[in-house]
Amino acid sequence: MMSSQNHKTIRSTAVFDLTAPAGVRTPVGVELRYDSREPYAVNMSFRAGMSGQVDWLIARDLLADGLVIASGEGDVQIIPQPDNHELVVIALSSPSGQATFEAPAAELAEFLNETYDVVAPGGENHWMSFDEELSRLLQNDMH
Repeated sequence: MMSSQNHKTIRSTAVFDLTAPAGVRTPVGVELRYDSREPYAVNMSFRAGMSGQVDWLIARDLLADGLVIASGEGDVQIIPQPDNHELVVIALSSPSGQATFEAPAAELAEFLNETYDVVAPGGENHWMSFDEELSRLLQNDMH
């Protein structure tokens, strides 16, 4: 049973510190977005430069796990800091480059809790139609 009539989007803004190898930190504005139409994912939009943004779609479970234990392989890794429980490291890599951020753990946890109020963990399958998603993917594949 899909709950499509009750779809909701949660948005939150945060500041992550982009960390450079020499220890230089640059604050970067980030918008976190969760949409019950995509119940398994969290979108992170990083402000890049004056007018651009870089979007990353990550699994909501990965973000939650990363607040507690080092999580993720490959393109996205989230690692709590044993010497500073207020921060988690979010490491992103793509063919065009890599970026490492320090993010406030409490703000991420608060955002996740808001998403759980909309779609409970384990209840994601009630919020999307796999038939609709498959049909949409196949249509996009043909264009």
